[in-house]
Amino acid sequence: MNIDLNGKTAIITGSTEGIGFGIAVGLARAGATVIVNGLTQAKVDAAVASIGGSARGVAADLGSIDGHDQLVAAEPRADIVVSNLGIFQPADFFDTDDATWDRHWQVNVMAGVRLARAYLPGMEAGGWGRFLFLASCNRWSACSR
Repeated sequence: MNIDLNGKTAIITGSTEGIGFGIAVGLARAGATVIVNGLTQAKVDAAVASIGGSARGVAADLGSIDGHDQLVAAEPRADIVVSNLGIFQPADFFDTDDATWDRHWQVNVMAGVRLARAYLPGMEAGGWGRFLFLASCNRWSACSR
């Protein structure tokens, strides 16, 4: 399949490794300018260097409003957003405290909600856009519990 994304900008969250990195590489190969996101500048820089071309990166914790604001300030528009960010922590239901539940909610749900609020209006105004929410687990044994 040949997909032409020349002239499109794609933000992929959680994209310094794994599925997000693979998506960033694929979109870059299709011609999109990709924006890599991760928690540390070192990992973002390494992913951007590996992708090459017009790839850029923003190190920001999107599980926080400050991190979200940092990304949107650095990259105020996008044609494609892949909300791939997520965390997983096997823990006993009754032993998991409210702070842990809240962190998972902020990262796994609210990060994508905030991004949709930030980028969907511009996509609509421009008459074109794609927003994808992904959920996965990086270890089968942990996911099958």
